[in-house]
Amino acid sequence: MSVAKELVVLPTTLAAWLDHIGRQHTAEIAMGLERVRVVWQRMGSPRAPRNVVVAGTNGKGSTCAMLEAILHIAGYKTGFYSSPHLLRYNERVRIAQQDARDALLVASFTAVEAARLDGEVVALTYFEYATLSAFWCFAQQQVEVAILEVGMGGRLDAVNLIDGDVSIITSIDLDHQQFLGDTREQIGWEKAHVVRAGRPAIFADPDIPASVAKFAADSGAPLHLIGRDYHFTRMEGQWQWQGTIMGEPSSRHSLPIPALRGSYQLRNAAAALAALAALARPESNLPVSQNHVKRGLLEVEWPGRLQVLPGRPSVVLDVAHNPHAARALHDALGTMGFFENTYAVFGMLRDKDIASVVNIIKDRIDHWFIAALPGERGADTVMLGAILDDCGLRGRYTRFTNIENAFLAARERATQNDRILGFGSFYTVADLLKAIKPPK
Repeated sequence: MSVAKELVVLPTTLAAWLDHIGRQHTAEIAMGLERVRVVWQRMGSPRAPRNVVVAGTNGKGSTCAMLEAILHIAGYKTGFYSSPHLLRYNERVRIAQQDARDALLVASFTAVEAARLDGEVVALTYFEYATLSAFWCFAQQQVEVAILEVGMGGRLDAVNLIDGDVSIITSIDLDHQQFLGDTREQIGWEKAHVVRAGRPAIFADPDIPASVAKFAADSGAPLHLIGRDYHFTRMEGQWQWQGTIMGEPSSRHSLPIPALRGSYQLRNAAAALAALAALARPESNLPVSQNHVKRGLLEVEWPGRLQVLPGRPSVVLDVAHNPHAARALHDALGTMGFFENTYAVFGMLRDKDIASVVNIIKDRIDHWFIAALPGERGADTVMLGAILDDCGLRGRYTRFTNIENAFLAARERATQNDRILGFGSFYTVADLLKAIKPPK
C-alpha cells in the first residue's frame, strides 16, 4: 500500500512518535511483508549477528524471557523484542536486560521514517514501525544475539523478515482465527513459516500438527520435537533436560524450577534449553555453562504471566486471553493452595473467544468483577454480562465502568484469606498494575 508523500515535521519525543506511528496506516493489523520489507531494505536491512525467532500461540514471551536471562548472565549482550507492552512502550525493546531509553527509540523511529519517505512513501502499521525500530536498535547497540518474539502467526508477521539462526514454536492453538485460520492445522502452517532451511527449529507442543511437520520437511529445516528429540523430567524440587540437537547429544541435570510460576513453564524452559544447545554449535558460538543456566532460571522475570503480587489478599495477574491459556491458568490456580474465595477482575476484547475462556475457568471463581476495556475492540459489560449469563453465572458478577474500579471493589470485598485474580487481556493486567502501583 502506498500513499502520497507529504511534508511532515518529525516528532522529537517518544510520546509524539507513538502518536505519529499510530496514525500512519488505516488498519491496526495489515498482514504481509512486502511493504515492511521495502522499508527494511532501504534502512540497510539492520539485524543482529545472531537471532532467535520465537512463534507460538502461548508461551512465546516466557520462553524468550528465559533465553534472555540465561544469555545475559552468561555475559552476552542481548536484545529482546516483544509485544505488546504492559505499562511503557520501552518494555518492547530490551538491551542487556534493560528497557530501551527514550532517546534511542526516538532515533530509531527517525531512521525508520527517513527510509519510509525515501522514494515512494510506504504506509506502515504501528507494529511494523515497532519491529523495524527494534531491528535498528539492536544493530546500533551491537547486541550479540537478538531474541525476537513474533507478534501474530509467522508467515506474514514483520519479525519474519529475519532469518533466525534458531526458531522456536512454543504451542499451536486457536487464537486470531480471523487472520490465521480456524483449525490447528491452518494456524500451524502460518506459524511454521518462521523455520529456515538448514537451521534448527524447536517445536515445543507435544501435539504437532501435520502442517508443521510437512512445512519443515519441505523447507529443509531440521525439526526437533519435544518428546522425541529432547525431553525433560521433573523430580522433587528440580528437573533435568536431555536432547540431541543437530546430531549433538547434551544434557542438563539438577536444574532449579524456573522462577516463572506454572508447571507449563518447564515445557517453555525445555524449549529454551534446546535452543541454547543449538546456539552452542560452532556456527553460532554462544556456549552457556550449567551455572549460567541455573541462575537464569532462578532470576528470570516476566510480568503479567501468573504473577503473584506480595501481600494479602493474594493478587494473581495473568494475561490469559484464549482457551489454551485459560486451561493453563485453570490448572495453575488449582496448585496454589487454599483460598476461601477467588474474585475475578475480568475484561476481554470482543474479538476473542470469551465464552470458552469463561467456561474453562469458571469453577475456580466465586464472583466476577467485570469491566469494559477501552477502544473499539474492548468488550463492554453488556456483552460480558450476557456471556456470563449464558455460562450459568447469572447473579455471580458485578459490573464496573473500568478495571480500576472493579479491582478496588474486589479488594474491598476480599479478606486476608481470599484471592483476587486479574485476567483476560494485556489491557486488563496493565490497568490493574496501574491501579495497584500508580505511576510516580
